[in-house]
Amino acid sequence: MDEQEFRRQADQALDQLFRKLTSAGDQYGFEADFNAGALTIEFDEPPGKFVVSPNTPVRQIWVSAHSRSFKLDWDAVRAAFVYPETGDTLLDMIASAISKQLGEEVRL
Repeated sequence: MDEQEFRRQADQALDQLFRKLTSAGDQYGFEADFNAGALTIEFDEPPGKFVVSPNTPVRQIWVSAHSRSFKLDWDAVRAAFVYPETGDTLLDMIASAISKQLGEEVRL
């Protein structure tokens, strides 16, 4: 995947995720912000912050959540960014991380 295609896919994935987070934020009590190409998710109770950002040189989306870093690769067959260790898509991974943070199942 060349840089232009990566940027297009990453922007689309982050925009889609941001829209879903914005819809779910009021219901579950968190706030999402999309600024300068990075998406942040902030929690009041329990306090916490996740960051989702593209890393263009390595063609990955990086997620920082629960004091860990997760690196997702583009999967052309699934047309999604996927965490190789679990096979979770970006959307599934973020829903799971938010569920863990809040102690309740969150659907995005």
